[in-house]
Order: sequence, then structure tokens, then C-alpha cells
Amino acid sequence: MSSTYSALQDECLYANLSLPKTGLVDLTFGNVSVADPQLRVFAIKPSGVEYPRLTIHDIVVLDFEGKVLEGQLRPSSDTPTHRYLYLHFPGIRAVVHTHSRNAVAFAQAGLDLPVLGTTHCDYFRGPVPVTRALTPEETAGAYEWETGKVIVERFRQDNLNHFEISAALVRNHGPFVWGPYGGAAVETALALEIVADMALKTLALNPAAPLAPAHILDKHFLRKHGPNAYYGQR
Repeated sequence: MSSTYSALQDECLYANLSLPKTGLVDLTFGNVSVADPQLRVFAIKPSGVEYPRLTIHDIVVLDFEGKVLEGQLRPSSDTPTHRYLYLHFPGIRAVVHTHSRNAVAFAQAGLDLPVLGTTHCDYFRGPVPVTRALTPEETAGAYEWETGKVIVERFRQDNLNHFEISAALVRNHGPFVWGPYGGAAVETALALEIVADMALKTLALNPAAPLAPAHILDKHFLRKHGPNAYYGQR
């Protein structure tokens, strides 16, 4: 096993093992992949393996064409979705998929996750979009590949920046989240779930709750992610 793949597998293993600790996953519902865009390869959790049993030797490595390079187990069934996102969202290095309950509620309702407060603004510079439903033909064909396509389709349709809004809700399914490395993508997936929980409670109290104004959205996002960011330590 090459040292490059070992590093990817190690980062991927650590990110996957952190998912149950966040409370984002039930049973085996969820996966993380980590990519090396220069080598055009990515590591991903094997399909259906329980988190406590995962070891670095279980992590599967594939190239961006979908060929398995390392690993004896079948990769996650969501692998084609991860691969589609790597191919069409340049600059991302990790993808997380969960069935976290509050984010799934918005996906099942077919609703974008609205910007209601500063917690949302700290992570997403706009509503987290929900995709359209897949057609019967898309579902019967390369289902997981088509799942990636509807995510990218929604971003292109609304001219969304995948760095500023690093998550999507797949209709009737759940969230896919991405980031610059495994740990950051897991953190964003957790933030998404927290924001979805807050939004559900806010809308239960007041279905007409006002959206956060644009100046608040920009201030909170840019102070953390902008060129002159000053949140946190250097």
C-alpha cells in the first residue's frame, strides 16, 4: 500500500469514525470520502460496515473514473455521488453524506433550509438548496450517479457558489456536504444538522419568521470565511 493512499485512508477513517460521535448517523447510515484532486483518487467507507468495526484496511480507494485501486470490500453504495461531486465541484477534498434527522426533514418536505439566524450565516452564505426529485428513469438507471447530477444541476440552475454553500439536500433522501478536508466537512455536516434543528423549532413557533437580512448574512459569513476574516485565531 503506497504512503499516499495510506494518508488518504487514515484521514478518511478518522472522519468516518467521528460521525457516530456527532450523533449524525444511525446504524450504518452515512459515509465520508476524502480525495486527492491532484492524483485524482479518493478514499471512502466500505458499504454497510458498522463504524466500530472499521479499520484503515477497510477503507476503499478509487480513482476519479471509478476504478478500485485499494481495498477488498465493496465501496459505499453512494460512491458514484461522491465521485460526481469531485468531478464537478473543483477544489473540494471531502464529501460527507448522512441521514441526520432534521436535515432529512427538510429534504423530505422538499424545502430549502432558510437563513433564519447567524448560526446559519456562519456556515452557509444563503439557503441550503433542496434538489428536484429524481425521475423514474433516473432512479432505475445509474441512481447514485444521477443523485450527484441533481445536486450539481440545482447549483448551476441558481448560479450557486459551492464554496459559499457547501451542502445540498437531496429530495426524499438527505444531505450531502463537502469541504477542504475530512474534519471540516464533518463539522459542516454537524452545523447543518444544528441549523436545521433550529429552523424547525423557529418555524414551529412562528411559521412567518423573518429571514436574516442580507447584511447580517454577509457579515457573519465573511468574518469567518472572507478574505479579511477575523473569527478565531490566526
